[in-house]
Amino acid sequence: MIMNNRYIYGIGAALLLLLGTSCTDTWEQHYRQEAAGGNTLWEEISSRSELSNFAKVIDACGYSIVLNGSQTYSVFAPTNDYLSLAEADSLIESYTLHKSQGVKTNDNRVITQFVHNHIALYRKSVSSMTNDSISMMNGKYQVLTQTSIGGKAFGVSNELHSNGVLYTLNGKVDYFPNVFEYLGLDSDLDSVYNFINSYSVYDFDPNQSVAGGIVDGETVYLDSVVVLRNSFLSQYGYINSEDSTYWMLAPTNKVWTELYNEYREYFVYDKSLAAADSLQENNAKMSILMGAFFNRTDNPDVAFQDSALSTIAPTALMRLLQDAEPKGIYYKPFEAGGVFDDTEDIVCSNGHVRKAETFNIDKSKTFLQTIKVEAENQIYQKSLLECETPLTIRTVPMDNAFYNKLSGNAYVDVIPKNTSEDPDKFPAPKVTFSIPGTLSNIPYDIYIVTAPVEAYNTYATDEDRLPNRIRGILNFNNLDGKTQTKRLNAVESTSGSVDTLLVGSKVVFPTSAYGLAEPVVNLQILSQVSRNQTTQYSNTMHLDCIIFKPHVDEVEGE
Repeated sequence: MIMNNRYIYGIGAALLLLLGTSCTDTWEQHYRQEAAGGNTLWEEISSRSELSNFAKVIDACGYSIVLNGSQTYSVFAPTNDYLSLAEADSLIESYTLHKSQGVKTNDNRVITQFVHNHIALYRKSVSSMTNDSISMMNGKYQVLTQTSIGGKAFGVSNELHSNGVLYTLNGKVDYFPNVFEYLGLDSDLDSVYNFINSYSVYDFDPNQSVAGGIVDGETVYLDSVVVLRNSFLSQYGYINSEDSTYWMLAPTNKVWTELYNEYREYFVYDKSLAAADSLQENNAKMSILMGAFFNRTDNPDVAFQDSALSTIAPTALMRLLQDAEPKGIYYKPFEAGGVFDDTEDIVCSNGHVRKAETFNIDKSKTFLQTIKVEAENQIYQKSLLECETPLTIRTVPMDNAFYNKLSGNAYVDVIPKNTSEDPDKFPAPKVTFSIPGTLSNIPYDIYIVTAPVEAYNTYATDEDRLPNRIRGILNFNNLDGKTQTKRLNAVESTSGSVDTLLVGSKVVFPTSAYGLAEPVVNLQILSQVSRNQTTQYSNTMHLDCIIFKPHVDEVEGE
């Protein structure tokens, strides 16, 4: 996401520039008034008594220098009849206050909402044919006609000066905030805005800046342009872009605090981890909002009434491939209990804010998800003991009766191998899997899914078809970063079937692994078959996947 601090423009603005350049001669011949000598825009504005109040604001905000430079602009200046001295003084006072508080010029509301709202880049001419939208320096699009801009009538138009065009206005151009800007204007939404804005970073952009020459081997820029980048919005939705249309569900400060106090308990990290507290705070806050953005491109009007797809929802293809309820999709969003029910609708320049005193997004639709680890995925195979390596991957043929009954239509055979120095030792194959993304203080039901050998080999012998007898052992970190061990139930599969075996019920971890590159929860699966049980069970384990499922009733009952 890129947003220019001085001006925001895209392809549409570039096309306007090309068009404006191509017809400059015609415009100068037919549509402009006599140019006021070689005055710059600032020289002209500051000399006009009817624009004294506008000039006072422009000068106080440092834009007299801008309008006195070589860059060309179109200025739409309200006359004193429509911008009183008291209003001008109030704007200056607000600008000065924000500046004294350390607010960057880029974020100063007087700049973005007033100054930039009355200036556009390059010469914008009008004629009897003009009926178009132009981008102002704050990125807002305003309708420009022969006689008005944004519905405000011209007093004087097409007045050419050395660095641009001057229009006088019978009014002030209305400022219409986008979704992100509105969050910053509503005191009830401070918490949401401050969190999102904490990801904002301004970077110098040499490609958009105006180079003035080389001094001591370094390029000197006459006009330095910085761009705003926000990694949070680039991930969840460009609600600050005038070229996109979004809806956002925004919890009020009261709701935000309630959710944060609840969610932070799910993101407790062990104390040995660097920045454990900041990780907890950030992930808890991010989890509140991750399913609250809706791109209207993905939500046409008719479909939006039936289901709302947030920006974290998987694609249609992924939804077809998934065997679990997809996250980020909310059905009947406008009906009672729906995500938009009992919310205040605020129309913005690029969409809507749905201000929520009640937050109807179920956490099981966002961050509180079932964790599934495919046994054949080597990324999660942490260690292999007393078994052949690598594990043998079996793929289920399309004509097999078990096709589409196993996750990913694949499983692994964990084949025993005596790796000890004792040739008489009966091997007990063990494989340890890393479990990513576990949350703290959430009860999980833990399942191991086993596959029948017939899913791969329909001609398997009776000995090969024997069921498995397996056990799970958990390793996880406590609050001090020390490894804890929990022995889970021994379970038996059923020959000739896909079995989902519950090995642990309502297991709670004291620390979270959410967002960590290295999971802190590991599950070892080992064969529990002794030498004298080989006629009852197979010592080769057939593993499909591992499932950590939040015990929903327990979580909802908190």
